[in-house]
Amino acid sequence: MLKRLHARVFGQVQGVGYRRFVYVNAKKLGLKGYAKNLADGSVEVIAEGYEESLTRLLELLKKGPILAKVDDVQYEFSAYTGQFEDFETL
Repeated sequence: MLKRLHARVFGQVQGVGYRRFVYVNAKKLGLKGYAKNLADGSVEVIAEGYEESLTRLLELLKKGPILAKVDDVQYEFSAYTGQFEDFETL
Protein backbone atom coordinates (compact mmCIF):
# COMPACT_ATOMS: atom_id res chain seq x y z
CA MET A 1 0.00 0.00 0.00
CA LEU A 2 1.29 3.46 -0.87
CA LYS A 3 1.81 5.84 2.06
CA ARG A 4 3.55 9.07 3.05
CA LEU A 5 6.11 9.41 5.86
CA HIS A 6 6.85 12.76 7.47
CA ALA A 7 9.81 12.62 9.88
CA ARG A 8 11.90 15.10 11.87
CA VAL A 9 15.30 13.86 12.96
CA PHE A 10 16.99 15.48 15.95
CA GLY A 11 20.58 15.26 17.18
CA GLN A 12 23.90 15.77 15.43
CA VAL A 13 22.42 15.39 11.94
CA GLN A 14 23.67 18.43 10.03
CA GLY A 15 27.16 18.63 8.56
CA VAL A 16 27.67 14.87 8.86
CA GLY A 17 26.32 13.62 5.51
CA TYR A 18 22.88 12.81 6.90
CA ARG A 19 20.84 14.15 3.97
CA ARG A 20 23.08 12.30 1.51
CA PHE A 21 22.61 9.13 3.56
CA VAL A 22 18.83 9.58 3.39
CA TYR A 23 18.98 10.33 -0.35
CA VAL A 24 21.00 7.21 -1.20
CA ASN A 25 18.81 4.92 0.87
CA ALA A 26 15.52 6.45 -0.30
CA LYS A 27 16.59 5.99 -3.93
CA LYS A 28 17.53 2.35 -3.25
CA LEU A 29 14.11 1.81 -1.70
CA GLY A 30 12.30 3.42 -4.64
CA LEU A 31 10.93 6.32 -2.60
CA LYS A 32 10.12 9.87 -3.66
CA GLY A 33 10.26 13.05 -1.59
CA TYR A 34 13.03 15.05 0.05
CA ALA A 35 15.43 15.52 2.97
CA LYS A 36 16.01 19.09 4.15
CA ASN A 37 18.03 20.81 6.90
CA LEU A 38 15.90 22.98 9.17
CA ALA A 39 16.99 26.10 11.03
CA ASP A 40 16.72 24.40 14.46
CA GLY A 41 19.43 21.87 13.52
CA SER A 42 17.05 19.03 12.71
CA VAL A 43 16.46 17.33 9.37
CA GLU A 44 13.01 17.00 7.83
CA VAL A 45 12.28 13.98 5.66
CA ILE A 46 9.16 13.54 3.59
CA ALA A 47 8.98 10.33 1.62
CA GLU A 48 6.30 8.56 -0.35
CA GLY A 49 6.16 4.99 -1.55
CA TYR A 50 5.26 1.50 -0.41
CA GLU A 51 4.68 1.13 3.32
CA GLU A 52 7.34 -1.58 3.77
CA SER A 53 9.96 0.66 2.09
CA LEU A 54 8.96 3.61 4.29
CA THR A 55 9.26 1.44 7.39
CA ARG A 56 12.76 0.38 6.31
CA LEU A 57 13.73 4.02 5.69
CA LEU A 58 12.44 4.94 9.16
CA GLU A 59 14.71 2.26 10.69
CA LEU A 60 17.65 3.79 8.79
CA LEU A 61 16.70 7.34 9.88
CA LYS A 62 17.04 6.23 13.50
CA LYS A 63 20.62 5.03 12.85
CA GLY A 64 21.96 7.59 10.38
CA PRO A 65 25.43 7.63 8.83
CA ILE A 66 28.50 6.86 10.93
CA LEU A 67 29.25 10.49 11.90
CA ALA A 68 25.68 11.30 12.93
CA LYS A 69 24.26 11.04 16.43
CA VAL A 70 20.50 10.64 16.26
CA ASP A 71 18.77 11.61 19.51
CA ASP A 72 15.13 11.37 18.40
CA VAL A 73 12.97 10.77 15.35
CA GLN A 74 9.43 12.13 15.40
CA TYR A 75 7.30 10.76 12.60
CA GLU A 76 3.84 10.12 11.27
CA PHE A 77 2.39 8.17 8.40
CA SER A 78 -0.39 9.60 6.27
CA ALA A 79 -2.12 9.13 2.94
CA TYR A 80 -0.06 8.99 -0.26
CA THR A 81 -0.37 12.18 -2.35
CA GLY A 82 1.76 11.50 -5.44
CA GLN A 83 3.27 14.97 -4.99
CA PHE A 84 6.87 14.03 -5.85
CA GLU A 85 8.56 12.85 -9.05
CA ASP A 86 11.88 11.89 -7.47
CA PHE A 87 13.84 12.03 -4.18
CA GLU A 88 16.06 15.05 -3.59
CA THR A 89 17.99 16.94 -0.93
CA LEU A 90 17.02 20.54 -0.30
